[in-house]
Amino acid sequence: MIERRRFKQLLPLQDRLASFAKTARELAAHLPPGAEKVELLRKAERADATAGLNNSFEATAQQPPKASP
Repeated sequence: MIERRRFKQLLPLQDRLASFAKTARELAAHLPPGAEKVELLRKAERADATAGLNNSFEATAQQPPKASP
């Protein structure tokens, strides 16, 4: 059986998404208008949206279960 290579992420998902979005925006700022710039900005927006979804999932998971009447 082949053993999977596993490693633990050093940074939380939230930080990695923020870093990716920042880097993508910085790269897009140096590009001329065009498809490549639009794609980088779109990827940065997706990373921000994913980070927002992750925040809402975490907030929901931390709430205690509602008591039944």
